[in-house]
Amino acid sequence: MSNEQANQWLEEQKSLLLPVPYFMVTFTLPAELRAVARSKQKTIYNLLFRAASQALMKLAQDPRFVGGRVGMVGVLHTWTRQLLYHPHVHFIVTGGGLTDLGRWRAARPEFLVHEKPLGMIFRAKLRDGLKKAGLFAQVDRRVWRKDWVVDCKPVGSGQQAFKYLAPYIFRVALSNNRLRKLENGHVTFSYKESATDQLKQGTVTAAEFIRRFLQHVLPPRFIKVRYYGLLSPHHRPRLQLARQLLSAPSSSMSAVLKSTAPPGPLSCPQCRGPLTLLAPLTPRGRAP
Repeated sequence: MSNEQANQWLEEQKSLLLPVPYFMVTFTLPAELRAVARSKQKTIYNLLFRAASQALMKLAQDPRFVGGRVGMVGVLHTWTRQLLYHPHVHFIVTGGGLTDLGRWRAARPEFLVHEKPLGMIFRAKLRDGLKKAGLFAQVDRRVWRKDWVVDCKPVGSGQQAFKYLAPYIFRVALSNNRLRKLENGHVTFSYKESATDQLKQGTVTAAEFIRRFLQHVLPPRFIKVRYYGLLSPHHRPRLQLARQLLSAPSSSMSAVLKSTAPPGPLSCPQCRGPLTLLAPLTPRGRAP
């Protein structure tokens, strides 16, 4: 059943893909935060999603990098191949974004954003989130003085990246075909070593195996796949505009841009003096 669900999800993602290069950006929760994450899973996982997505959107909006609103799909992953607790979020990100004026800005080839400043923004936003949640005092303060791990790499058209993430969405931390034996109160399971890609076996006590397995069971009704930016359901019209801009031939590109550009110079309806657009206002709540 999980394979059918994964294939169906992959088909749905194809309708979201734009004809641009994609990047995979991975945000890892530092070891010092994992104890509080285990005890407050829903709160910390939500903070992890929020801090990581806001950090990436903020840096991508910088004209030195993309200078527009990117599209992102985030997937939560909590285990290593040996079932150890390692919460992190993978984001599949468009290699470009839509500006507030409705123009498409492409990212540089093979480069999206710098990892170090992205890690710093991520750290600051998660720290603020912990303070608001009343959990800041439970965290080792040394974590705020270390570099946080963020990895950003190009992944081509995005199709392979989605195919890589799909199994993690619909399967548990360890499938039955990796179980080798239960003997003398110990469980033996197989795993592939990431450094050598070789198949190995691990043996732990039954109690330890159960502990490792259960720490990857998500809170009830927790959403482990989330969409941001152009891929957010609220911004699907912008996604369609981006697709138009990217698919339009050069001869008709100017017409597309003209149709999406704002009208001529703004003027005050009272004195007819010129008005300057400073920034668009984002809604604070849902439209009625």
